[in-house]
Amino acid sequence: MDKVKSSISALLITLNEEKNIDAVLENLSFADEIVVVDSYSSDNTIEKIKNHKGVKLIQREFKNYTDQKEFALSQAKHDWILFLDADERITPELRDEILETTNRADNDVSAYYFLRKFMFENQVLHFSGWQTDKNYRLFKKSRVHFDKEKIVHETLIVNGDSGTLKNKLIHYSYSNYEDYKGKMIKYGEMKAQEEFKKGNKARFYHFLFRPFYKFFNNYILRLGILDGKKGIIICYLNALGVYSRYKKLKQLHNSK
Repeated sequence: MDKVKSSISALLITLNEEKNIDAVLENLSFADEIVVVDSYSSDNTIEKIKNHKGVKLIQREFKNYTDQKEFALSQAKHDWILFLDADERITPELRDEILETTNRADNDVSAYYFLRKFMFENQVLHFSGWQTDKNYRLFKKSRVHFDKEKIVHETLIVNGDSGTLKNKLIHYSYSNYEDYKGKMIKYGEMKAQEEFKKGNKARFYHFLFRPFYKFFNNYILRLGILDGKKGIIICYLNALGVYSRYKKLKQLHNSK
């Protein structure tokens, strides 16, 4: 199999990631370029980034996830993009697979999904809806763009074929209860803004049935019960995010 040396731009968007930033920048050190777009962090994130030589730092106001990621993408020099969240880590096996994939001369795939292994603190969460979790993390800049209608859980529009890498990305999403709860509420409220722009309204049954189904689906149908206490916590907080969406949606309509 013919090989070429392809350059990779690694991209991050950050806000108050002092607990993650050193580890993720070291994790990405194999990339040919690292660009961090920060939303004016108020902790020690910026100071820590400046200690890593060669990292390009840009501070920019945060509007939504899609807008910030689209901007970061525009700053990349190279066509191959590796886009991580600060709480994600690449294993040595995944790193080797990334390099092998991007250096294949005959590779005409536009984008690759990464399967993710969800970490509850320092333990693997095996079920609870996360067992099939995957996201685009490696792709060609020239063949993608972000769907501007999606402002949270951003969606990559791919021109061409997609693939899935074999080795999993480690996702340290849950560090503690309050942190994860805050994430779920924030995501829910941003999702409400999407719904509001579409003219959707929160009905009384949304507050009961949608959160209940989210919990039931992840805890029972997707086997969160087998994750023990971890499963209960994650499934409850994910359902809380759904409740927060409709609560915010109702507030948006009431304030019109």
